[in-house]
Amino acid sequence: MKRNVGLVLYYSRENKYSFNALLGAIETRRNFDNLKIYFIYDAEELVLRLRDIIEQHEMVILGISLMTTQLWDIVYLMRKLRARYKDKILYLAGGPHPSGDPCGTLKIGFDLVVLSEGEETILELLEKIDNNEDYKTVEGIAFKDGDGKCHVKIRRSRIVLDDYPPFAVKHNKFGPIEITRGCPFGCYFCQTTRIFGKLQRHRSIENICRYVKILMSRKLKDIRFISPDALSYGSQDGKSLCPTALKELLTAVRKIINSAGGRIFIGTFPSEVRPEHVTEETISLLSQYADNDNLVIGAQSGSDRILKLSHRGHTVEDVYKAVRLALKNNFKANVDFIFGLPGETQEDVMLTVKVMRDLAKMGARIHAHTFIPLPQTPLMMSPPGKIDDCIKEFIKQHVSTGVIYGNWKEQEAAAKKIAAYFSARKVHWKKTNM
Repeated sequence: MKRNVGLVLYYSRENKYSFNALLGAIETRRNFDNLKIYFIYDAEELVLRLRDIIEQHEMVILGISLMTTQLWDIVYLMRKLRARYKDKILYLAGGPHPSGDPCGTLKIGFDLVVLSEGEETILELLEKIDNNEDYKTVEGIAFKDGDGKCHVKIRRSRIVLDDYPPFAVKHNKFGPIEITRGCPFGCYFCQTTRIFGKLQRHRSIENICRYVKILMSRKLKDIRFISPDALSYGSQDGKSLCPTALKELLTAVRKIINSAGGRIFIGTFPSEVRPEHVTEETISLLSQYADNDNLVIGAQSGSDRILKLSHRGHTVEDVYKAVRLALKNNFKANVDFIFGLPGETQEDVMLTVKVMRDLAKMGARIHAHTFIPLPQTPLMMSPPGKIDDCIKEFIKQHVSTGVIYGNWKEQEAAAKKIAAYFSARKVHWKKTNM
């Protein structure tokens, strides 16, 4: 770079995969080779270290990625940073919450918001800054003008995954390989379709294998994938399956890793599978090629009425079939449920309890969540999820045995705060230790 710019990343555990993709994009440009990048993992350390970093650079950019559940911590952090450093830093936000609530994010102290996919946007921003040009002309951002008015620039066209690495090789920031981006289903409680679009885009097998080889060369032998639905790899519409493409992918990766004792994990964290996509053919492929002993299956409700209201696109019977197939093929079944989805009646709650009891008797585990309204989704202004007494009784009966697990308590509390924020467009906060 021509200018002495320092890029500081608040590299928290929850957001590291997003940063790895952006760093990978930056590494594709030779003119950014001398860009000094700082990784800071702790909020208190961030506040303290920025003073020295500012002294070393003509300009400092601080990148923070956040989810809606992190909003209160980031509000407190931004108040401390603005009080101490004022305008000596360019504050840049990205991630799910800023993409869905750009103007609200600017209000808490950020100068710029990167919307949706950030690979191309961050490159153009850095180019403009390096050339001392007006970076507010970049597409895919939001900013405030001198009068405090929020401006949201047009979002960019979707990227081709093969054009960018899934992680940052030069900076040794590795993780799962994103093989698919986008989701055609558009569940009303989920941001994925709103951020990445309905059309699924797949990383090519050749490109995936390139990065598998890099991981293996670094002695990183567990190969994991990021996908909204791991079994839909290669599908043209994301709804109809393409088992041939899935088999070709798994075969190619297995060929690379076998001699070095590598392992494939697919259909488990950080991905999941849709229940209707667990078929005899797909489960057979996983049995043959994958090393994970479990599947994460997205059920979300035991009521067909709520599934339809939420725009899920599958039935309760699909969930039963998926769990039976998983267990039959020696996979543990971890089944996602969301408590307190909008529109639930007592009958819907009882149906969900029945399904969870049935699945538990079959041998499945329940991964429990509480509904949280998220920005940009059709259910954004819905009441926060509340755990019904019948659900609490089920939890009480099964939590000690490990049949049910998750962060439903924390999510129920967070949902109340988030719903209040969207209603008032104001963050109610209190100080935490920092």
